Amino acid sequence: MNLSLHDTIERLPGLVPGRGMTTGPGEVHIWYVFYDDLCDPGLLAAYRALLTETERDRHQRFVFERHRHQYLVTRALQRAVLSFYAPVEPGDWRFAAGEYGKPDVCGPPAPVWPRFNLSNTDGLIACAVSTTLDELGVDVEDTTRKTETVDIADHFFSPFEAAALRALPASRHRERFFSYWTLKESYIKARGMGLSLPLDQFSFHLDDGPDIAISFDPRLGDDPAQWRFVLLRASDRHFFAAGARVGQGVDLLLRQTHYIPLSDPPSSLAGSGRKR
Repeated sequence: MNLSLHDTIERLPGLVPGRGMTTGPGEVHIWYVFYDDLCDPGLLAAYRALLTETERDRHQRFVFERHRHQYLVTRALQRAVLSFYAPVEPGDWRFAAGEYGKPDVCGPPAPVWPRFNLSNTDGLIACAVSTTLDELGVDVEDTTRKTETVDIADHFFSPFEAAALRALPASRHRERFFSYWTLKESYIKARGMGLSLPLDQFSFHLDDGPDIAISFDPRLGDDPAQWRFVLLRASDRHFFAAGARVGQGVDLLLRQTHYIPLSDPPSSLAGSGRKR
């Protein structure tokens, strides 16, 4: 985990909404925003105008303003980003939840819709998009939030992960816990099955070299050779993980950009490198 989300290795040309951006084999685009300071009244009004009636109702049901703000910016990021990949206005996208609650595009009619996944936490929102991969997941976590580490690992992580965490000095428990947690969330979100996938039936291996490996309990019936994962620091307080089923022998290429929804288009997407 020696890279940050801001590392720049490769760049794409300038981005224009509605121009049909695409991703190559094994490629995922990550769009993210640190939203705490996003308070321009004009932008926030534009975000509210994008919401459907159902989304407006949910927005108003949040008790705390910080949660309303996070929800609003998340929906705006989702809609604005997808419009880079199809000639659809941000307010025209429609979404439906799958069997386990994972949202996906359901309209307007199109031959192929981009696939996406969202994650938010205090201070950070990320949207992962691919036009070539069906199973991709992203997770961001605020490591400053109060939570137990070893006890949660013992009860919910795989025995291998819990033992690996306990073998570390206590000063490293929190970092390793959030590394596992963020990666595990990226996998279950990519599968779209939520916590119906038992967290103790798959393990991440972080001490066997520079690449992140995953292994599965036979009961899951999944193939580790199909998957690639990346774990990064998004900021001093945030962890970021992305995972995708790219196929055997294919690398995962992440390209990322900081983007304020509905602002001027970013000049490029920077790549954080290929991960086997």
